Amino acid sequence: MNIFDIIGPVMVGPSSSHTAGAAKIGYVARKILAEPVAEAEILLFGSFLATGKGHGTDRALVAGLLGMKPDDARIPTSFECAKEEGLKFTFGEADLADGHPNSVVLKLTGKSGKKMEVVGESLGGSVINIASIDGSPCSFSGDSPTLIVYNQDAPGVVTKVASMISFENVNIATMRLIRSGRGGQACMVIECDSEVSQQAIEVLRHFPGVTAVTYYSTKEAF
Repeated sequence: MNIFDIIGPVMVGPSSSHTAGAAKIGYVARKILAEPVAEAEILLFGSFLATGKGHGTDRALVAGLLGMKPDDARIPTSFECAKEEGLKFTFGEADLADGHPNSVVLKLTGKSGKKMEVVGESLGGSVINIASIDGSPCSFSGDSPTLIVYNQDAPGVVTKVASMISFENVNIATMRLIRSGRGGQACMVIECDSEVSQQAIEVLRHFPGVTAVTYYSTKEAF
């Protein structure tokens, strides 16, 4: 058992799920976007919507989008920080039929105009799950460098991707395979023990059968 399972995470409160988890979702989403966020439409669901304001969920999400971690003392003043940095944001209600009670949909626009949609779930104790990116299902925690590989469900694709990672001398910690059906669209969520090089990611993007690759790095925010 980890000591943080007993005493909880290092965070700015009041809630590990509504505050710390929310900040982490925003932080991970910013890292996936891979550039500063210029605009954010933040759609809350379930308990996030019902009680989030009282727990500071709104400020925590904005803080994460600014690159603040759950223990950042500036979280309570994130709205003011956003104004200083030019981040525009709005809040609304998400329509998630089977969403987790603590869920948020983040519709982001980066400084370059790049757009991305992320669905994040706060599972408690500051543990989160990124449930989808741009409408495609995935599942990862943001605790390790993670490759999300979208591909056609065909023989040999998983083996080729795993071999490429092995060639990089990167160890796979966990791998989840998600597919819509035999021969349809599939997704590999690969959490790694170390970072994957940008060169390897570009090679993966050109593999036969691979339709898209998203990478989440645990390096410090830009």
